[in-house]
Amino acid sequence: MVRPTQLLYPQRDPAPLRPAATVLLLRDTPQGIEVLMTRRSMRASFAPGAYVFPGGGIDAADTAAHAQSTRRASQSDLQLTQAIAAIRESFEELGVLLARHADGRHVSTEDIAALDRQAPFAAQCQARGLMLAGADVFTLAHWVTDRDLPRRFDVPFLVARMPEGQTPVADEAEQFEPSWVRPLDALARHEAGTFFMIFPTLRTLERLAKYASVEAVLSACAQEKPLWISCPRAGLLGGQDARYMEHDSPYGELALTSPDGQIVHSLDWQSEHPVALLKNVMRLTAPNPGIMTGPGTNSYIVGTADAGYIVIDPGPDDAAHIGRLFAATGGRIEAIVCTHSHPDHSPGAKPLQALCAQRPPVLGLPSAATARADSHFMPDRTLLNNELLTLASIAHKHTLKVIFTPGHAANHACFVLVEDGLLFSGDHILNGSTTIISPPDGEMTAYLDSLDLLTRACNEHQIDFILPAHGHVLGEAPQAIAQLRAHRLKREAKVAAAMQARPDGTLQDWVALAYDDTDPRLWPIALRSLQAHVDRIDALQRAA
Repeated sequence: MVRPTQLLYPQRDPAPLRPAATVLLLRDTPQGIEVLMTRRSMRASFAPGAYVFPGGGIDAADTAAHAQSTRRASQSDLQLTQAIAAIRESFEELGVLLARHADGRHVSTEDIAALDRQAPFAAQCQARGLMLAGADVFTLAHWVTDRDLPRRFDVPFLVARMPEGQTPVADEAEQFEPSWVRPLDALARHEAGTFFMIFPTLRTLERLAKYASVEAVLSACAQEKPLWISCPRAGLLGGQDARYMEHDSPYGELALTSPDGQIVHSLDWQSEHPVALLKNVMRLTAPNPGIMTGPGTNSYIVGTADAGYIVIDPGPDDAAHIGRLFAATGGRIEAIVCTHSHPDHSPGAKPLQALCAQRPPVLGLPSAATARADSHFMPDRTLLNNELLTLASIAHKHTLKVIFTPGHAANHACFVLVEDGLLFSGDHILNGSTTIISPPDGEMTAYLDSLDLLTRACNEHQIDFILPAHGHVLGEAPQAIAQLRAHRLKREAKVAAAMQARPDGTLQDWVALAYDDTDPRLWPIALRSLQAHVDRIDALQRAA
């Protein structure tokens, strides 16, 4: 867990959450699903002028109206309250009423016209013998408003089929211009600047567009759990606010640099200046972007001016990059450590050492005999497994714990910043792609076993964040490792199926089957990991 004293910015409490509910009213058309949307008042305190789905705050009266609503056996009390709130808001804002008569008939236009949108809702329905159709309202998603916004809501996005024979009529106070629109058309109009929508609406429509019918949507929601839950975070990209969900690659970095959600962290990739992640951690990305390196190799600088610095992965032998590392540390480098010996990680170590008056030691594991010719590496001192590398001053202490993690390379190691629960993962865990396991120096069983070691390290040291050699910081470290392991094993199952389907096939035959979800242009690279999976499958079969 990151020490609060190492955060870059004073933290503030986000605005309190208010319970609310919104509903996507859907209908089928020959061209696909349409959803009912409406434009918010330009005077609204939240998202003025945005096109939204009807909804609003939850009232105590919504909970009190349970007895006046139909209910699925699996529908919780909270879900029913939310459904009733959404039904009420749809009626008050658009004159659409999800309710039935005692004989099961949907309410008619005449029934709705007899009701007063300003009067107490449940009491009017009860007086006319109407039963609210809470059982017809399902949970699609759960959104929590971004931490940086002044008004925040905890809101399920519900779905229901639009009742036949009803025509939406906006209240012309809170909502205007009710419109039926296909999700993809709404997204296109937003992109064109004629249909403004906020982030949760956009992401919801993107997912809704994948469904062919209203029934398909309702069936997907039948398990009574939201299909996704999100509290977005925002950073700066090209100087503009950019928002992200939990699965987006920058999300973890935003959680690390600004836990309270302030929009202060730049996400632009550049190699000219180090990027502060914490007071005691900087990242400088080498100018070597490419298909194998992503935005470039991340060199990390751990420490403070009074305690000195440790540089992790100085990167390629690039004079400009090495000069920037030296400048960022003021030359106060106590050690240079390499996660492994690949040419985008370790060649910069000796040139960086040479710039320093005290010639800090280059630490790591020597390359194995199986390493490629361009990956030869001999440190000044070989690290020990679980060794502690400590920087200390009167005010600060920073301890890196060494964890041997063979798999991507035979001499791969990761490092844990113990005091702050950070894992520097080298190439063992990346953000945005899975690492290549290239035999003979790479080995799949060793790679998976090393993932298990890192999972145990997460539990031991309360590791929340992974700082990879390529890509942004990853959050939810144990979950990220579990997902990576599951992905590897799922790929291995596809490899085994390909081998079974084509027992006399070659790697070229199997890659087309096992990596059919990957761009064929990447298959030459995938062949390396495919070989590692084949080797592991063969070994497991021999041992059985």
